[in-house]
Amino acid sequence: MAANWDDMRIFLAVARAESISGAGRDLKMDAATVGRRIARLEDALAAPLFAKSPQGYALTESGQRLMGYAIRAEQSLGEAVGEVQGAADGQLTGVIRIGAPDGSANYLLPQVCAAICDQHPGLEVQIVALPRVFNLSKREADMAITVSRPTAGRLTVQRLTDYQLHLAASEAYLAAHPPITSVADLAQHRVIGYIHDMIFDKELDYLDALNVDRVPLSSNSFSVQLNFVRQGAGVAIVHDFAIPAVGGLRKILTDQVSLTRSFYLVRHANDRKVERLNRFARMLSDGIRREVSNLEALT
Repeated sequence: MAANWDDMRIFLAVARAESISGAGRDLKMDAATVGRRIARLEDALAAPLFAKSPQGYALTESGQRLMGYAIRAEQSLGEAVGEVQGAADGQLTGVIRIGAPDGSANYLLPQVCAAICDQHPGLEVQIVALPRVFNLSKREADMAITVSRPTAGRLTVQRLTDYQLHLAASEAYLAAHPPITSVADLAQHRVIGYIHDMIFDKELDYLDALNVDRVPLSSNSFSVQLNFVRQGAGVAIVHDFAIPAVGGLRKILTDQVSLTRSFYLVRHANDRKVERLNRFARMLSDGIRREVSNLEALT
């Protein structure tokens, strides 16, 4: 019996989720059915594709070889469908998934992607906000926004734009607590930041330069940190572009603490010839640059 595309689709789901149950949820399929289909595929290929461990389902050497071919087949099928559907009127169609850290995923990408979809109604954009680096080789996403330039893997990397960050607090918090006129004054205030051992990129270690030893309120999510600030819980380093979305915040010590970081658009090298993704990447890049500029001008 030869493997078909539906078998490959299930195989890819298990490889990405690293579990039968996770793949079942993604596919909206009963986990037992997923397990039977994987067993049938392994029988058809006469090779084990996964090794089960306490951590989940890991690809065997045979599975890793099949993964490359399955990804290319998925990519080719998606490209073909998108090109055929959009060829008549130049419209982008189909699904495009973007991975991004939650700061950009919450405060930049929604409005940028909504504007793109207004121009291309047949397009479906999925934004996956996770506080970690995305694995594009496993096709967890079609492209990813990162805060540092990757140095490994077959990737294409495009620097999008710089963005600014400053200390900020709510007006209510500042009115109820001692004045903050220098970095040394932060010792008298509750500082909000990342959980240190969950910082997945050194560019996010904002508080290191301030020599802050204690972070009473912390989260691996920037959005949670910003909500702490909005609730008057303390002081945090905040993206300037996020401030307009939250009323009642004020930047402080702007002459003493000012950080600049960059966003990068990362894609798999094999996608350079996929015009559908190239067009979307151009619109996404232009939109992010424009939105960062517009929002920062409001703060």
